[in-house]
Amino acid sequence: MKIIFWNWYKYESPKTLGQRKVRYLKLSLGIETSCDDTSVALVDENGVVHCQLMASQVSGHLPFGGVVPEVASRLHYEALLPLIDQLLGQAQKSWSDVSLLAVSSRPGLVGSLLVGVVTAKTLALGLRKELIGVNHIHGHIFSPFLRSIEEADSQNLQFPYLSLVVSGGHTHLYLVESYTRVLELGKTRDDAAGEAFDKFSNLLRLGFPGGPLVDRFSKGGDRKAYNFPRAMLKRPGYEFSFSGLKASAMRLIQEIPAPIEDSQRSELCASFQEAICDVLIHQLSKASRNFSIRQVSISGGVSANSRLRERAEKWAKEEGVFLKIPEMKYCTDNGSMIAYAGLMQSLSGWKSDQSLSPSPRALTGDFL
Repeated sequence: MKIIFWNWYKYESPKTLGQRKVRYLKLSLGIETSCDDTSVALVDENGVVHCQLMASQVSGHLPFGGVVPEVASRLHYEALLPLIDQLLGQAQKSWSDVSLLAVSSRPGLVGSLLVGVVTAKTLALGLRKELIGVNHIHGHIFSPFLRSIEEADSQNLQFPYLSLVVSGGHTHLYLVESYTRVLELGKTRDDAAGEAFDKFSNLLRLGFPGGPLVDRFSKGGDRKAYNFPRAMLKRPGYEFSFSGLKASAMRLIQEIPAPIEDSQRSELCASFQEAICDVLIHQLSKASRNFSIRQVSISGGVSANSRLRERAEKWAKEEGVFLKIPEMKYCTDNGSMIAYAGLMQSLSGWKSDQSLSPSPRALTGDFL
């Protein structure tokens, strides 16, 4: 269905055009500063992303081999307001078109979150806009609903569904019943999958961030060359653990004479990546069977991994499961997922006020 935009928040579809019925959509401006990327976006309640902008911090953290919290907060401070101005200017819209300010307020690096929260609170107070603080993980959980204008008729998830959130800081499995009711089924006991990728990349001196680099160097490598451990597969429940995998990789690499050849590096990357994918797909598949749920999503930065996508799509096809994975630009931390999650939670009755403050952890009631 082609959508014709008459202004920023008003459209007529071909079906309603003849009836002259016009629907007005609430537009949310999302702010994401939970870690190391500054992102802002404008999204409506249909999940249509009107505009998204991002300022990467990779170059700022690259000399340190990882994210430095104080550096991250300073870079957010420098980038955020100019990015918001650019967002509105690029869309050729004004603040009068924005109904809601949604900001990532938890969990994350407190200094980074503080930049976003204070900015959102100030703008909401001065412009008399509605404000809502969003759990960053909720943003990932609902990111599969995001789409472009051209995808307005694409099939989407139905509640309840299973959500596997995999990133540098999180590896969690959730049962999602609504925009405000999310049940945690299991999480990692130690390292997150993305964290394991970063540490493995450092061991091989590939660089930072590790996930995309391991994915790239794994191409053409034998996935069975090294038998890395797969933890938690035979235990009840839906927990994850990757510290043993990391320790095993460290011991193995230390035993390999330097320099490591390109072919051997590819085999190491492919085998390590396969071990992580095996664990993720196994736990997701087990939950799908046990809860008899055929609606599944995978999100978070690691959901951009090409092998995980390949394995997940193959599994979903074989099991008759509807699988939704966000577009690449919505996998990593982004303002669109915060804008959408905040808007839908606001429409469901959740509110925030000027007492909103950042938190390094989720709040009571975020997850059941």
